[in-house]
Amino acid sequence: MPRIRRTPAVALAATASIALLASACTGQSNTSASDDASKDTTITFWHGWSAPNEVKAIQADVDAFQKAHPNIHVKVVGDINDDKINQALRAGGSSAPDVVSSFTTNNVGKFCSSNAFVDLAPFLKKDGIDPAKTFPKTMNEYTQFQGKRCSLPLLGDSYALYYNKDAFKAAGITDPPKTWSQFAADAKALTKAKGDSYEQLGFMPNYHAYETTTEHYLAQWSPTYFDASGKSNIAKDPAFEKGLAFQKQLVDDLGGFAKLEKYRASFGEEYGDTNPFNTGQLAMSMDGEWRLGMAMGSKPKFEIGVAPLPVPDDQAGTYGKGYLTGTIAGIAATSKKQNAAWELVKFMTTDTDAVVDFANAIHNVPSTFDALKSPKLQADPRFKTFLDIAQNANSTTTPASVNGGQYLVSLQNLGYDVESGKRGDIKAGLARTAQEIDAAIAQAK
Repeated sequence: MPRIRRTPAVALAATASIALLASACTGQSNTSASDDASKDTTITFWHGWSAPNEVKAIQADVDAFQKAHPNIHVKVVGDINDDKINQALRAGGSSAPDVVSSFTTNNVGKFCSSNAFVDLAPFLKKDGIDPAKTFPKTMNEYTQFQGKRCSLPLLGDSYALYYNKDAFKAAGITDPPKTWSQFAADAKALTKAKGDSYEQLGFMPNYHAYETTTEHYLAQWSPTYFDASGKSNIAKDPAFEKGLAFQKQLVDDLGGFAKLEKYRASFGEEYGDTNPFNTGQLAMSMDGEWRLGMAMGSKPKFEIGVAPLPVPDDQAGTYGKGYLTGTIAGIAATSKKQNAAWELVKFMTTDTDAVVDFANAIHNVPSTFDALKSPKLQADPRFKTFLDIAQNANSTTTPASVNGGQYLVSLQNLGYDVESGKRGDIKAGLARTAQEIDAAIAQAK
């Protein structure tokens, strides 16, 4: 599903909202639920989808659940963001949700540590569900924090390289790049200048562009964000300096920050037909699996190719990996109907047909091993790239933190300074940013 792009202000607001939630909910989580899920009952389910096809798809999922569980009635409320979730969970009461889904995996650490969502381990154990055997490794990782599982994956997203096959052919490029050095060479070869702008840009490297966040780039270096003690590791792991330096060099090689920003201002909507990849303004794009259906729907005048994102030259053997994230589902600690709520969460996240049908409907990556292998999965052959990335042992995600995604905001802000030339010493910038991250986490505890 399309992701709401994170900006520092939005991310910090969400983190602050959850911080307030911590004091309101700590200690309230009660996983020894006492409601009788076999009795006639009504539960409330909140989700974030808003596009008509997505709303229709999630309702179909709920309808299938209610057919299998006719005694459990589900009140569905859509277009809910994390701020609304946090407000409702702080307030509690009959209007609060029982089951919640969120697009923000970065907030799992706060959801778990604050006990805003209940611990699902007892429910999984009761029904004999082993998460390690049910969900791919990376999806398992981003749905828990410090050994506590307070959520389960509900479809996933994987990032890959979209490329214009016609533009590649015209430039004499026969295959998509597998390493970053090949990528940089291709991006330059695919760039066609037009005065002080571009007729075609090989790739838009700037961090303010659609989906080109620091974490999406850096995943290809397989970085370690925190050390064993929970301290920021960005100044110690060379992956961060290498990743930021590569992006900065690419910015310079493709015309410089100012020229690229001017061109970026001409781009259309990210989720519309005027997306710059769809229109041919960009020959390559870093994006998620949902883009394929959208791009095809815009009827582009070229053939679309999809391949894994490149990897560092010294990690060529890991080609095929990528960055993973997705939607999570959990049970509100304020819910008085947790057993009934668990039945819905279990159905949506572990029932193979339910997962496959939902994935087919909104063109997302299935989140269980069985669903990924299901013959009912309807996928364009190019979509297999995303399925393979989801199952690749070298794929990574950004780890959960007690204060949500604030550490990523700090790193992204450094990225902005580096690419624009405001900070030339990347190593010093990483050291300063690591201190900022550690101070923020200490304050949140």
